Amino acid sequence: MKLELCSALEAIADSLPCLVDRDACLRMTETLLPALRAAHAFEEENLYPAFGSEALFREERQGTLRRLRMEHVEDEALAEEITERLLLIGFGAEVENPEALGFMLRTFFKSVRRHVAFEREHVLPIAGGWPMP
Repeated sequence: MKLELCSALEAIADSLPCLVDRDACLRMTETLLPALRAAHAFEEENLYPAFGSEALFREERQGTLRRLRMEHVEDEALAEEITERLLLIGFGAEVENPEALGFMLRTFFKSVRRHVAFEREHVLPIAGGWPMP
């Protein structure tokens, strides 16, 4: 789910400054935060406890989990700001600074993609291969 959100945001970023799909912006405002929060809740309630429970590496893994949880907080904060900007654009506002918006979107989806890649490479194999939301 998170990777699909990233692809949709990348398409919006690629369309800047002149070919912005306002409907895509509005769809993203309806889905970005709820989907991100649901994925984070799943990870924190199911995946992370399984990853952090092994006694042999518990201390190191707890540090990793703290970092991953902080990334969730940061991602959700940026997603809120993105949602606000895309809502305005979706309702017809001009893109005031396309470079800044493109940078914001790319910063977000690159960070989320790195987070997902880390979880797939390091957390999932230990946690028992849960499917990623």
